[in-house]
Amino acid sequence: MKTQRIFVVFILSLVMLFVSVGCQTISQEQRGKESKLAQMIARYSAPDGAEGIARYYAKRYNGRRTTSGEIYSPKKLTAAHPTLPLGTRVKVINLANDKSVIVKINDRCREHEEVFIDLSRQAARQLGMMKQGKANVRIIIIEEDNETR
Repeated sequence: MKTQRIFVVFILSLVMLFVSVGCQTISQEQRGKESKLAQMIARYSAPDGAEGIARYYAKRYNGRRTTSGEIYSPKKLTAAHPTLPLGTRVKVINLANDKSVIVKINDRCREHEEVFIDLSRQAARQLGMMKQGKANVRIIIIEEDNETR
């Protein structure tokens, strides 16, 4: 009887140990994800932003549903980005001609080594990159209270 009690206490202790270790692992993973997101946002929020290559959506995407649930319209000022939070507003500056546009991230695109933002056709038009198809750009996160429309 005493041996059985010790065995039950031992098993319960092991279960509690596994549960507590499991909870710690999940919270550490979550902290890692939050940390990466904070680093990425800090990178794009810096005064000089982040540089990369932009391209624009092909015509075949007109009318399709975006990741955010909105319907893609080439006439709206929207963009797709692999990691920035949906709903984030960013200023995109064409480095070749200094033209800029503010777009809302409402879709996801694949992470490319070269391309890092996909723009709506209207945004690409305002940046003057329709003929080239892609452009070197800088993107900077726009704070909602500092936004100018």
